[in-house]
Amino acid sequence: MGENESTGTEVCHYGGVVRIGDTEIVCGVTEDKTRLLSERGVCEALGLKRGGSHWLRQKEGSNLPVYASAENLYPFIDYRLYDRLTHPRLFRIAGQGGAGANGVEAAALPGICSVYLRARKDGKLTASQQHVADRAEVLLVALAETAIDALVDEATGYQAVRQRDELQRLLSKYIAEELQPWAKRFPDEFYRQIFRLRGWNWEALGGEHGKRPRIVGKLTNEIVYERLPAGVLDELRRRNPPDENGRRKHKHHQYLTEDIGDKNLEAQITADIALMRISKTWTGFMSYLDKAYPKKGVAQGELDIDPDELD
Repeated sequence: MGENESTGTEVCHYGGVVRIGDTEIVCGVTEDKTRLLSERGVCEALGLKRGGSHWLRQKEGSNLPVYASAENLYPFIDYRLYDRLTHPRLFRIAGQGGAGANGVEAAALPGICSVYLRARKDGKLTASQQHVADRAEVLLVALAETAIDALVDEATGYQAVRQRDELQRLLSKYIAEELQPWAKRFPDEFYRQIFRLRGWNWEALGGEHGKRPRIVGKLTNEIVYERLPAGVLDELRRRNPPDENGRRKHKHHQYLTEDIGDKNLEAQITADIALMRISKTWTGFMSYLDKAYPKKGVAQGELDIDPDELD
């Protein structure tokens, strides 16, 4: 569970300190993946340092935090931001004591900064609020370089979890749950162009019905599968491992989804053929390919010279 039922405090198993410009704010990622910043930290980042009474809310959801409570700011707070600010989430970092801290969604920080900048633009700030607007501007400039959620993820260590989840979502689009029936995916022209650029005699090796050199399997992975999104080839290798003789039971493409996996495979093969046709040498082709379709981060170490990867 991510919540202490007796206190209503959410326990964040990913917590840390996010650095934005020259300021630091305690942050955490809740069980429902919401990124939170401590209200005290946001207040201090805006240059508002007050006593403890300013951090207490009379009742959850009943009032705005101190950095947004001035009446002259109300016209610049839209309903979505108002809802976020009037519903703080009490949180603490796992392994740390204390009652916790009021948290505001990290995604609200740009909106908070914008309140001060729009009020300044309209000449509605008091003299004592001018420095807050200056701080808000500095924060927005820093946030323009990196999204706040990404900063929180890096600070809390949640980045690895996010990347894993994103990879799983991507793989679910590319990799089919069930093995697909075999169908010819690589046209003869694909291999004919490889033979031409490698200086091999297509007809002497049997043409379209001949047995292709084992290295063609490695080349197919290098110029096709390694150009698909990172993680796809690694998952195909996991799903379709070689046997004790180094052969795979199925073709990699039989594990691709029809709507996305197959279509992207076909698009890559078509692009490869076009680039090979305009190339005079294999080196020239690879130069074109690496510029147009760079490799997407495939795990190294498996040579994968695999005739079973051929149609």
